[in-house]
Amino acid sequence: MEERKILTPQSVQQDLDALGQYKTADVDRLIRRYVKEQADAAPLREHILTEQQFHRIYYYVNLQQIKDVAARMAFIHNNLLFTDWWHTDQIIRYVAALNFEMAIGYARKYIHSDDPFIRRWGYVMFISRLGHGHAERLLPLMKADDHYYVQMAQAWLIAELTIFEPEVVHQWMKSCGLPYSICGKAIQKICDSYRISDDWKVKFKALRPELKAAFEKL
Repeated sequence: MEERKILTPQSVQQDLDALGQYKTADVDRLIRRYVKEQADAAPLREHILTEQQFHRIYYYVNLQQIKDVAARMAFIHNNLLFTDWWHTDQIIRYVAALNFEMAIGYARKYIHSDDPFIRRWGYVMFISRLGHGHAERLLPLMKADDHYYVQMAQAWLIAELTIFEPEVVHQWMKSCGLPYSICGKAIQKICDSYRISDDWKVKFKALRPELKAAFEKL
């Protein structure tokens, strides 16, 4: 039986160097090769926070070899080694088919993390079919957060939920009590969306003065 290929930082760096001035598409082709070879990317784990060229490779090589979505989520949960917003957003698709109850159980923990990018992940993980039809369950997860990228994640998720349940989101937003820095961003994303009707955009825009005034009173 052929031994499984081990991806060490040295061997992967050699492969990256061989690409020359590589782009993301080049790295993805390399990842596909590693996945086809059923390579073991575990040795990269301790390097991905300091050597970001290994970050995408570590996650994708592992996640693309895990077929069960619950097992993928468990892998992500055990590897919450994010360094910026991009590294959280790129793995959304790997949990899109997760059981919602399981997903929200994870999210309730993530949104209270000291790490802002783990908090962001607690919201953006639902920006797929995973969150569709669950506005009443997801909107209560929203809370005041001073970190810009967490606020943007909340706004993005609010806008995504509005596509499918605008009435639920509209009623919630009127009395949610969130800082305007979050609600204002959400309304802007709603207005930028081509999947939300102009009528609803007008209704959400009309909330701006009321939301600003309510927050200023706090």
